[in-house]
Amino acid sequence: MADLKFKTEAITSRSEDFAQWYTDVCKKAGLMDYSDVKGFIIYKPYGYAIWEQIQKYLDKEFKETGHQAVYMPLVIPESLFNKEKEHVEGFAPETLIATVGGNKNLDDKLIIRPTSEVLFTSFYSRLVNSYRDLPVLYYQWCNVVRWEKTTRPFLRGSEFLWQEGHTIHASEQEARKEALKMLEVYDNLGRDVLAIPFLKGKKTEKEKFAGAEETYSIEALMHDKKALQSGTTHYFGQGFTKAFNVKYLDSDGQIKNPYQTSWGVSTRLIGSIIMVHGDDNGLVLPPYVAPIQVIIVPIKYQDENVRNACNYLIKELKKFNIRVDIDTSDHTPGWKFNEYEMKGVPLRIEVGPRDLKDGKITFVKRLNNEKNTAELEDFALNVPTLLKEIHQEMYDKAKEFLLNSITEVKTYDELKKVVASEGYAKVCWCGDEKCENKIKLDTNATSRCMPFEQELFSDTCPVCGKKAKYVVYFAKAY
Repeated sequence: MADLKFKTEAITSRSEDFAQWYTDVCKKAGLMDYSDVKGFIIYKPYGYAIWEQIQKYLDKEFKETGHQAVYMPLVIPESLFNKEKEHVEGFAPETLIATVGGNKNLDDKLIIRPTSEVLFTSFYSRLVNSYRDLPVLYYQWCNVVRWEKTTRPFLRGSEFLWQEGHTIHASEQEARKEALKMLEVYDNLGRDVLAIPFLKGKKTEKEKFAGAEETYSIEALMHDKKALQSGTTHYFGQGFTKAFNVKYLDSDGQIKNPYQTSWGVSTRLIGSIIMVHGDDNGLVLPPYVAPIQVIIVPIKYQDENVRNACNYLIKELKKFNIRVDIDTSDHTPGWKFNEYEMKGVPLRIEVGPRDLKDGKITFVKRLNNEKNTAELEDFALNVPTLLKEIHQEMYDKAKEFLLNSITEVKTYDELKKVVASEGYAKVCWCGDEKCENKIKLDTNATSRCMPFEQELFSDTCPVCGKKAKYVVYFAKAY
């Protein structure tokens, strides 16, 4: 029991200290470790495997929508980076710059990419000549570096892994459609894989991406009622293509600049999974993103009947492409139960001689620790349906939490009360950035997004009393 007691005490409860609980889960569940440089983490196999499942889903979606994978360099010449003024001003405080190469000072310093708009656009200036070359639909999987002052694993790091798409189009309409289409891909990722419902909408002018004309986002709500921007898509218009002299000969014989988009999600999604679904015992992983979907814990593995039953289950489960593993270590069964509960494995199967006498096994759902028995022979056949049910239960639970954490507010006092601890304040806003700034100054909350369904429920802005023009969500955020 000493092993079990140690594991249980290792995780701080969410109600006691949510930030420490999060750090405990990241470490104790084996997702990551700290490196020798602040803000740069080590992705351990279990944590990286979650990212691989996200990559697998998105890569399929991208290719099915006509996009092609490429890879761009890690570094950007400073002279190239400085070509787009607004973009540079937005990222300048976060850049890491290489000034020496081969023991010689570099004439043109090299910026470690914080994002790759300038690299892609510079390349497009050489790639595109005719309307026949459009659209160009490229994306890449890579790492980026942003020199953050305050870091937290997965949520905000000096280096993180991500996917970034960069496309150019012949028309504004086509580019805008692309940005919104990719937002739907990200929203579907939440619904179908992460079991996370997102708020989605357009960012305000103050919160949009540096250099974009419009930015759209998906926003998740964590257990502590703080929001987490989980992905963004951007419509750039012709700002970058003009700055980088991207031109093409159109079918009407005119020389034109194409329209551009970019879009991306990062390993921040791992943080959202932890904080949306986790509990005081550790991770609770949605089945379709879990590296191990089913863990088999044999009771008395030395028993021949137990070994045979375990091997049978593994063989049958793999027929359904279930990610299954077995723990035959010499730890006690209690230690193993606790370990895989901490790791958030959706389904645990306990195989012991007592149950096998009746041809049965015991299974436990991580989501609610519900324990049941089932016939050994038929169990594998039912696991895909069981995992689907678990996923839906997790999504429905998270959606109910989200909906119960949105409050329409009509006064400034109501707004301050809601964002303090109750989640999203849905506000009818005048559109003046001064009101946004005041809310942030007074409450530390920021505008998260403006929903696409703009139905005003109040005539006046609660901050200044002027005529309301937009509906917007405000919340404290990571």
